[in-house]
Amino acid sequence: MPTNKRNAEPTPISPTAINQVQFLTVAEVAKMMRVSKMTVYRLVHSGEMPAVRVGKSFRVPEKAVHTYLENAYFDAG
Repeated sequence: MPTNKRNAEPTPISPTAINQVQFLTVAEVAKMMRVSKMTVYRLVHSGEMPAVRVGKSFRVPEKAVHTYLENAYFDAG
């Protein structure tokens, strides 16, 4: 179950919602965002990007990546 921060209580997800989620590996997220895998791990561990732990790996919901990028835009001008 995803958590918002390290050691936080897991957020329950309904089984029907899980069936509709597309998960990405950390490497896929890094490639998509054009950053290093370490940057993705930092975002996951800080709670800025939700992830699910599968064994020793993390999987990130694709929608979470899009949401993060949408919220990252800022007006420089």
